[in-house]
Amino acid sequence: MATNRTKGTHPHALTDLCEAGRHLYANALRSGRIARADADAAPCLMEFTLLHPDPDDANWLRPVPASVALTQVLGPLEREITERRKLSTELAEAFEPFMSLSAQVTTSSRSVTVLEGLDRINGALDLATAQCQNEVLTVQPSARHPEHRLIEGLERDKPLIERGVRLRTLYQHTARYSPERLAYVHQFTNGKAEYRTIDELVERLIICDESVAFIPISDDRQVALELRHPGLVRYLIKVFEFMWNRAVPLSAGAPYETAPDGITDIQHSIAKLLVEGHVDEAIARRLGMNVRTCRAHIAKLAQALGSGSRAQLGFLIAQSGILNQEPGTVRGASHP
Repeated sequence: MATNRTKGTHPHALTDLCEAGRHLYANALRSGRIARADADAAPCLMEFTLLHPDPDDANWLRPVPASVALTQVLGPLEREITERRKLSTELAEAFEPFMSLSAQVTTSSRSVTVLEGLDRINGALDLATAQCQNEVLTVQPSARHPEHRLIEGLERDKPLIERGVRLRTLYQHTARYSPERLAYVHQFTNGKAEYRTIDELVERLIICDESVAFIPISDDRQVALELRHPGLVRYLIKVFEFMWNRAVPLSAGAPYETAPDGITDIQHSIAKLLVEGHVDEAIARRLGMNVRTCRAHIAKLAQALGSGSRAQLGFLIAQSGILNQEPGTVRGASHP
């Protein structure tokens, strides 16, 4: 007997029989039969085989006694329960020889877990955030995310803040120019969530309650590490706090404002990476912008320093002394 949703106009389970179905089935049990035309109001009765054609008259339907219907439904369920109990017993017997060996597994072997696949990664993140009681630290490089990714983040962060958990998030300066990101941040303006930006972020990081951290280990972000080793987590917290103290509140002034010397903060960051030998694509990726925008900033930097070639630009950057300036300063805005 079917127990799932009907294929007719009454999409419900047998355990939630519709009002019309309940009324007609009760009438059929009392009278012994109902007209086929009347049963059209509750096609679920035929779908669940609670009614069957009258063998003597095709215009009528007879009810299946309730005790018979219940037995037909419970039979497959009881067989499934029996099979699952048998399976659980077999599994317990299969693992029994190894149970005594589990105590020999060291704590360090459980402190680093490899998570493969987005489903497993998201499942571990959902569990960690659901158990979080105090604070979540996140580092989010400012790549543009599809709308569904932002919705997933909103669904994960909103319950945290409603529970009183503090949320601190670091973005790159380019996040200030993302309407989607700003709209997302606007959802949390009650003081429990803080957002800051910095010029360069290397990779994502999520830390929950100073006890578990998540970092990606593949470029396609299909593999991540779940870290529960106290020493590793403490180290990552120190890295986060170092960047947080250098970052600027998202509500502060524009980080790309031009200084009196004609060099913006973002161009200062680009200059540093140019001197280190990074190519345009690598610089753009590390600063969270597209290559075209990166090259436009390089051109402005070259113009400000009077450079006529890429090789000369590196020399003029070194000669100008701009790399001796404190990076990450927002013109006209005070640091925290």
